Amino acid sequence: MRRLLAFVTSLILAFTALVQPAAAQSGPLVLAAASLQESMNAAADAWAAKGHPRPRISFAGSSALARQIEAGAPADIFVSADEPWMDEVQSKGLLRPKTRVSFLTNSLVLIAPANKPVRLKIAPGFRLAAALGPNRLAVADPNAVPAGVYAKQALTRLKVWPSVQGKLAPAENVRAALALVSRGAAPLGVVYLTDARAEPGVRVVDTFPAASHDPISYPVALLAASRHKDAEGFRRFLISAQGKAVFRRFGFGTR
Repeated sequence: MRRLLAFVTSLILAFTALVQPAAAQSGPLVLAAASLQESMNAAADAWAAKGHPRPRISFAGSSALARQIEAGAPADIFVSADEPWMDEVQSKGLLRPKTRVSFLTNSLVLIAPANKPVRLKIAPGFRLAAALGPNRLAVADPNAVPAGVYAKQALTRLKVWPSVQGKLAPAENVRAALALVSRGAAPLGVVYLTDARAEPGVRVVDTFPAASHDPISYPVALLAASRHKDAEGFRRFLISAQGKAVFRRFGFGTR
């Protein structure tokens, strides 16, 4: 019996030894806005190159990520594409105090398929509806997703929204809107400049004036439920000079 007990104990210890290193090799879970795909992966690679476990990253629209956090998703860091969705999460007491920092900026652009010679100058009352014809404008959901909210603000302030609000192809996030244009399913779309730069299948027709929409601001914060030992370190890396340099390579502005 003693020999059997010793054998079972040794198996348990061996299993524990195998499981613990595996858990230690798993980096913190980051919930990041869809527009950050290339840049956040590059930042995670840069962090891993320093000898840390590579962070795991889940991309989606900021609205969807905020709802996941509110529903109890086991994550460590949230990076939103706007301030209001971070405000929403903070109002529920789900952020670690004093870890919220706004560190990135972006621009809003009108795009077309790369092989389409569309010419439009963005200005008050510009003929966007006429350029669309019977087709639709690809945008992220203007009722929830930051890129779509910014797009609606810009088109409203430019007095174009009434003519196009019935001609929208709303998408679940900005990358889905980008895909509609790159595939030729929509002749025009509104996305971030960084999205357009990441997709060779589209070209920038024009850039929306910064005054036509609220400032595009990306905040990052540690989630209150986070227990990962590397989470705060990676958050600090993202807002460091070295981390911000990674995002600038992909066209983001930094603060």
